Amino acid sequence: KVRRRLGTGVGGENYKTEGYVVTPNTMALLKHHLTITGGQVRTRFPPEPNGILHIGHAKAINFNFGYAKANGGVCFLRYDDTNPEKEEEKYFTAIREMVEWLGYQPYAVTHASDYFDQLYTWALELIRRGQAYVCHQKVEEIKGHNPPPSPWRDRPVEESLLLFEDMRKGKFGEGEATLRMKLVMEDGKMDPVAYRVKFTPHHRTGDKWCIYPTYDYTHCLCDSIEHITHSLCTKEFQARRSSYFWLCNALDVYCPVQWEYGRLNLLYTVVSKRKIIRLVETGAVRDWDDPRLFTLTALRRRGFPPEAINNFCARVGVTVAQATMEPHLLEACVREVLNEQAPRAMAVLEPLKVTITNFPALKALEVLVPNFPADESRGFHKVPFQPTVYIEETDFREEVDKGYKRLAPGQPVGLRHAGYVIAVQNIIKDASGRVIELEVTCTKSDVAEKPKAFIHWVSEPLVCEVRLYERLFLHKNPEDPSEVPGGFLSDLNPDSLRVVRSALVDSSVLSARPFDKFQFERLGYFSVDPDSEEGKMVFNRTVTLKEDPGKA
Repeated sequence: KVRRRLGTGVGGENYKTEGYVVTPNTMALLKHHLTITGGQVRTRFPPEPNGILHIGHAKAINFNFGYAKANGGVCFLRYDDTNPEKEEEKYFTAIREMVEWLGYQPYAVTHASDYFDQLYTWALELIRRGQAYVCHQKVEEIKGHNPPPSPWRDRPVEESLLLFEDMRKGKFGEGEATLRMKLVMEDGKMDPVAYRVKFTPHHRTGDKWCIYPTYDYTHCLCDSIEHITHSLCTKEFQARRSSYFWLCNALDVYCPVQWEYGRLNLLYTVVSKRKIIRLVETGAVRDWDDPRLFTLTALRRRGFPPEAINNFCARVGVTVAQATMEPHLLEACVREVLNEQAPRAMAVLEPLKVTITNFPALKALEVLVPNFPADESRGFHKVPFQPTVYIEETDFREEVDKGYKRLAPGQPVGLRHAGYVIAVQNIIKDASGRVIELEVTCTKSDVAEKPKAFIHWVSEPLVCEVRLYERLFLHKNPEDPSEVPGGFLSDLNPDSLRVVRSALVDSSVLSARPFDKFQFERLGYFSVDPDSEEGKMVFNRTVTLKEDPGKA
C-alpha cells in the first residue's frame, strides 16, 4: 500500500503520486532535480528541538530511514529550529543520540536555520509575485477556521516589501506584524503566516534575525533545497498539503511529494511535551527519562533494547489510520529480544537467610551458571556457593496448600544450578513471630528424590537497589475527559514505582555498566540504571518474564 501511494521508490517520479500538483515547469524542475540526485530516494526526519523524542517519533524514524534504505536512498536528520524561545542544546544532542541509538545514521545533519538567508530571499520573491503581504491582525483575530479576511490582503507589493524589511530591522514589536501567504488550505484556514517577529536570540544565528519563518513556510522549502523526494508526515499535517504544494509552485522551485500516515499512540501514557513537563514539575516523575514514561530516553533507561522498539514499529506497520496500541505488545517485543541478548543472573528481592548445616565442603564452592541456558556455547559465569545462602521470602511457607510447590517443612526444593536439594530442619523467628532464618540440610540432586520445584538463590551477594515499575496511569486514556474527568494528573497510579533498597544479586554482575541488561532468573529482565555508583548498583525492572494476565 505504501509503494502504491508513494510511487515506485524511484526519484523523479513524484508527479505520478496522487494529489501531486503539476505545473508547466514541473518536468523541467524534476529534470534538474535528477541531475542533482541521480534518481536517489531522499527522505528526512525533521524534529523540533524543543523536547525529547517519544515512542511515536520512533515510528517516524523507522519509516523515514527505513523507506530510504529499502529503496537504496538516504535520510537526512533536519532540526526544525524556527522557534528559538523553546529550543535548548540538550534537545539537539538527545535527538541525534536517540536516532543513532535506534541504529540509524543520518546521511547529513542539517538545520532549518542553515537556510534562513535563502528563505528570506524567497519571501521577498513571494511578495514581488503578489503571493504574500504584511498583515497587522492580532494572533487572536486570525485563529480558527473562519477568521475575518485581512484588511491588508491587497496592500501594494512595494508597501509590503518595505514593511517586511522593517520587520527584519526590528521596527515592529512581537505580534504587530506578520508576513502571510495568499492561499486557502484544505481545512478552510486562510492565508497562513510565513514570518513572525520574535526578539529571541537563536542558538545558532544569535541576534542576526528578529523574524523567524513558520512551519508552513519553512518545511516544504527546506525539503526542496535538500532535494527530498518523499516528505513523509503524520496525518495531522494533511491539512497543510495544499500549502506545501502551493508554496513550491508559487516560487517555481522543485516540489517533493508529501504523504501522510497515521500516528502511533500508546495507551496508559501521555507523550505531549506540555504534559510531561507538568508531570516533572509536580514530582510525579523525575525527569524526561523517568522509566515510567514512553520517551525514548526513558525506554532506554528502563532497558528496552532499540531492536525491540524497531520490531514493534515494524509490526504496527504504516497505514493512513492512527494506531493506538496496548503497551504489552511493545513489552512482548522487548521479551523476545532480551531473551536472546540478556545473560542470566540470580537476584533476591526480599531475602530470607538460609543456613546449610551439613554443607559438604570446608570452604565455598564455585557453581557454573550458563549465561544462556538454551545455548551453553555462549558461556558460563561462576557464582559462589557456601553454607549461608539467601532465598526469596515468598519461596518459603510454614504451611503448605494444594498448589504450593516450593520450600516448606516436609517439602524440599532444589537450588538452581547448585546440584543440591535442601530440606527444612529448623525455623528461626524473631520476637514478633516473623521467620528470619531457616536451617536446612542439603542432599546432592542425583541421589535425592526429585523435588517439586527449583528456586533461585544467592550467596556472598552484592547489595543493590531494585526499582519495580508499573503503569504510570490507571486508565487506558488518561487524557480523555470522559474516562478521566479530573484530568490526567488525577489518574496517576500510586503504585507505579516500588523501590527495593536492600535486594541481593550474585557477584557475576559486578562489572556491569549503565544500560547493561540481565535476566534475573524467575524475576524478569533488568537493566543497570545510570544512578549506580561504586558499592551500590541500581537496577530497573524492564519487564517481567511473562505478561501479567491480570494486567490490561
